[in-house]
Amino acid sequence: MAEAKIIDGKAFAADLRNKVADQVHQLKENNNVTPGLAVVLVGEDPASKIYVQNKNKMTIEAGMKSFEHKLPADTSQKELLTLIEGLNNDPEVHGILVQLPLPNQINEQDILTKIDPTKDVDGFHIFNAGKLATGSDGLVPCTPLGCIIMIKDQFDGDLSGKQALVIGRSNIVGKPMATLLLRENCTVTIAHSRTVNLQAEAKRADIIVAAVGRAQMVKGDWVKEGAIIIDVGMNRLPKDKEGKSKLCGDVDFDEVKKIAGAITPVPGGVGPMTIACLLQNTVTAACAQNDLEIPKI
Repeated sequence: MAEAKIIDGKAFAADLRNKVADQVHQLKENNNVTPGLAVVLVGEDPASKIYVQNKNKMTIEAGMKSFEHKLPADTSQKELLTLIEGLNNDPEVHGILVQLPLPNQINEQDILTKIDPTKDVDGFHIFNAGKLATGSDGLVPCTPLGCIIMIKDQFDGDLSGKQALVIGRSNIVGKPMATLLLRENCTVTIAHSRTVNLQAEAKRADIIVAAVGRAQMVKGDWVKEGAIIIDVGMNRLPKDKEGKSKLCGDVDFDEVKKIAGAITPVPGGVGPMTIACLLQNTVTAACAQNDLEIPKI
């Protein structure tokens, strides 16, 4: 059997960002609306800083307004809530993203619930989670949204009847991912740390979304021949003899690519799509707030 097709997340993301840029241009020309995204970073976490820089760059490249708020690590919860209240009330800001994780003195859930749900472009607010769960239109978490776009492409848009396994039950990825797959008429299993015989569950799946945070957990003998594998994990392996370490996913890529039909790499798979979907969500939010037709992805 030939090795799996590599799902190029960078190419998918570039295509989606181009579509977003076209949508932004039309909003400016036809409705005098320029979508605006506010990103809030508290502290100096190196990975978060790089991520925020990339978001800012791509927001501007898409023709949108970018509002960066970099706060010191000792920012209080009250100070952060005051900023969010101001962003909620700012008509030029259509999307608000608070970069996680936050310092220990700040309660993340309290912060996320104070963001205006119509501006919650991360899709984490309980209102948007409820809309997703009940089949209503709302803002969908960016990573699952990117995953479902790539999965549907592998099946020419029709996932009806497919067996899907989501490994991980987080509110950020696992649960919304399972809901999106259900929306596409998959038969969905959610697995987690207490799942009995996880390998057997994986072996019968046409689609596996691994989002559990355990390096290279999904092995080649777990996977059904021809299955579609979406690896959301981002883990750093221990340093080798030369003092170098590399990133890897929750899937043992070298083993699984020999069995699967298609697989996302790490890096270069899900990650780029997360930012592209953030931009799409900002356009969606801008349209909803101005009573305009929301563009189809």
